[in-house]
Amino acid sequence: MKIVAEPIDAEAFAPFGDLLDTSGAPDRLINAGLCGRFHDRARLDFGDGRAGVSLFQAEPRTLPYRLDMVERHPEGSQCFVPMSEHGFLVTVAPDENGTPGRPLAFLTRPGQAVNVHRGTWHGVLTPLAAPGLFAVIDRIGPGSNLEEHRFATPFEIAET
Repeated sequence: MKIVAEPIDAEAFAPFGDLLDTSGAPDRLINAGLCGRFHDRARLDFGDGRAGVSLFQAEPRTLPYRLDMVERHPEGSQCFVPMSEHGFLVTVAPDENGTPGRPLAFLTRPGQAVNVHRGTWHGVLTPLAAPGLFAVIDRIGPGSNLEEHRFATPFEIAET
């Protein structure tokens, strides 16, 4: 089962999360006009707990990529901010009565980040280049905040 990874855009990704980038003019200039602020680009959403920032270092993957598992976090959104100038692969799937539907795959450009909405099925962190270092803003708190689903037949994700 093949999936073609498409370049990410805010409209296509909107059902699953927020695309963070610097498209358009800044919302305002700060620091004596030397810094553009692109304001409030992600809807962070946490249940019981608090927002935390962690650093993730993921092994780079290659395309075609074998997608055999997705996960979701019912208690909070997850914002993935790359700490290098490389794009990465983002996979998401609609919820179909508690299980993931057919996944979609997106390729980010350098300088883009994503915030995956609370409860959204998504693939694991998938950098396509080293070093694969990300700042991740997500829920820190008690209880389980992870559901995983393994596909009976894996999907193969290829470039456009």
